[in-house]
Amino acid sequence: MVKMDKLPTHVTEKHGAVTVSSVSKKYGSFVALDDVSLAIRPGEFVALLGPSGSGKSTLLMMIAGFERPTTGQIYLDDTVINDVPAHARGLGIVFQSYALFPHMTVAENIAYPLRRRGMSREEVQKEVTRALRMVALETYGARCPAQLSGGQQQRVALARALVFRPPVLLMDEPLGALDRKLRQQLQVELKLLHKELGSTIIFVTHDQEEALSMADRVAVMGAGRIQQFGTPRELYEEPCNAFVADFIGEMNFIPVEISHRGSNVEVANSGANIRVTLPSSRVFTPERVGKIAIRPEHICLTSSSEGSALVIESSYSGTSQSVLVEVGGHRVVARATVVPGHALFSPGQRVKLSLDATHLRVFSN
Repeated sequence: MVKMDKLPTHVTEKHGAVTVSSVSKKYGSFVALDDVSLAIRPGEFVALLGPSGSGKSTLLMMIAGFERPTTGQIYLDDTVINDVPAHARGLGIVFQSYALFPHMTVAENIAYPLRRRGMSREEVQKEVTRALRMVALETYGARCPAQLSGGQQQRVALARALVFRPPVLLMDEPLGALDRKLRQQLQVELKLLHKELGSTIIFVTHDQEEALSMADRVAVMGAGRIQQFGTPRELYEEPCNAFVADFIGEMNFIPVEISHRGSNVEVANSGANIRVTLPSSRVFTPERVGKIAIRPEHICLTSSSEGSALVIESSYSGTSQSVLVEVGGHRVVARATVVPGHALFSPGQRVKLSLDATHLRVFSN
């Protein structure tokens, strides 16, 4: 069996801090990453979240060593690793594709990184058994990858990356091929394993629910830049721009005119009968026009024959009702708590609409 190349001391003796400093990546005239900086603490679970083409996978591949930055530095702890080959970085990696050895069994695939590290047969067997149990493939060790479904192959790839307990684990949408039940199960297993091993995890996904439920902090990416980096709650409650507000959760946008009055700002849409005063700290545009950003749960509807809003459609989900209304030529979604014995909102009904100003933010158009 081929032994793993001896790793440089400065790479093997790391704690798992990852720092990206002013990194850009260009392919000809196309800019995939534009001056990205990111500091990930040892043992932190960070998700890179964004739509297709946002640069999240490119950033992950540069940390892994499969792409080189055009400009900028990447650090593992305090050491620049731009010139360290991918195989010498000692990172666990799960690709979007399975990247399994077709001539090896499932158990042999999972054992491969352990044998390259010179572990004894008994240690290898113990760790492989543990990894198979973690991904619910205990009885599949003797099979070859071609005998498995796509989801099962991805679980093997996940087990192979986790089996040697790397200080940094890079994951590029590793749960995308799994059914919902197993995906949720592995989300829990990954979080528990993260707590047990203390590995730094950098997890690429386009699924906001997955990112918000699993990560300690989330970097929302768009157009090759990090738009905001914060805890799930910060991103949901305090988005810094319209892109993040729109991408995280469900958001309504209503155009308004803006009047600055000292430390406060008045925003208004006369057609929608909206006029709200709020602190200037929650207005993120210097212009005289912009758009309110407010979530459905922060809009209150009251039945009224004189209401300026008209219910267009509604959906009932047990404890809440999602209500689509039209007001001032704009369509807005509100989420109302269902009170037993009280009537639900229904299409054609006139309602008054009021906004909770404490949860309202204003961005540029």
